Amino acid sequence: MNNFISAEQINQRLTPRALVDKLAKAFASDITTPMRQHFDIDNPYSERETTLLVMPSWQQGKDIGIKLVTVVPDSYKYDLPSIQGVYVLLDAVKGNVKAILDAPTLTAKRTAAASALASQFMSRADSKVLTMVGTGTLAPELIKAHAVTRPITTVNIWGRNLSKAQALADALTHLALKINVVESLEVAVSEADIISCATMSQTPLIKGHWLKQGQHLDMVGAYRPDMREADDECIRRSRIVVDNYQGACKETGDIRIPLDKGILTKDGIVADLFELCKKQKEFVRRSGDITFFKSVGHALEDLAAAQLVYECQGESK
Repeated sequence: MNNFISAEQINQRLTPRALVDKLAKAFASDITTPMRQHFDIDNPYSERETTLLVMPSWQQGKDIGIKLVTVVPDSYKYDLPSIQGVYVLLDAVKGNVKAILDAPTLTAKRTAAASALASQFMSRADSKVLTMVGTGTLAPELIKAHAVTRPITTVNIWGRNLSKAQALADALTHLALKINVVESLEVAVSEADIISCATMSQTPLIKGHWLKQGQHLDMVGAYRPDMREADDECIRRSRIVVDNYQGACKETGDIRIPLDKGILTKDGIVADLFELCKKQKEFVRRSGDITFFKSVGHALEDLAAAQLVYECQGESK
């Protein structure tokens, strides 16, 4: 089997708009997704653990997919990305391997598309200013995805390392957007219509008292129970949607810690993306709402993205 689909090929074949539409259909479909397996492994060469994620899913009579990835926050020391791994796409009828895909690129694009999908349900339709908190692999994908679902004209980029923030801005000059690098996170948050946060922070970066009515928070980082990007006041002030209840309530500190503290209840979460896409629930944005989407990731998103890449490969032959 010689069908490895590289990061470059995935970038060529997946457009944000097509992937957002694919995910909307997938969340309303019959794709089966067991709870992903999440292992934290001691790393003697780092103060932080290595995380292994195993994420299977399948669509009966069509495809099976499984993602194997590691998350190593300190991998920059080795000039490597924090997320590495592969995605295996198999034929559910014949059992053969159809393709092996670069998992970090697939993950970044499907994660960004899920955030943009949630924004379609939750953010103001006239949102024009996006603040991007974080400068890693996800940041450019989130910027591009949000820009296809809302009329974004201005992007403010904040990162702990200003040179990385500037490098990200320089890499996006081909987009028809005004892109600024900002030093004050508080100012960047207060001026935004949409705040997208994708970091490895273990303590809250976004403060609830910075927020104003009408804003939408897109919280993508903080993938472990001991990590947070938003403080308690953000939770108190927001109407919350998650990509999936089980993962969000168990795996991410942005939801689990407020639940444990009694600041949030499970009934206080308005919906997940399954319910919204299946039209089991409707998200009605009220005037003055602050909305909060928490993304923890779901294997359904990977399978849908891999299927779209594979379909595009067939079309390009």
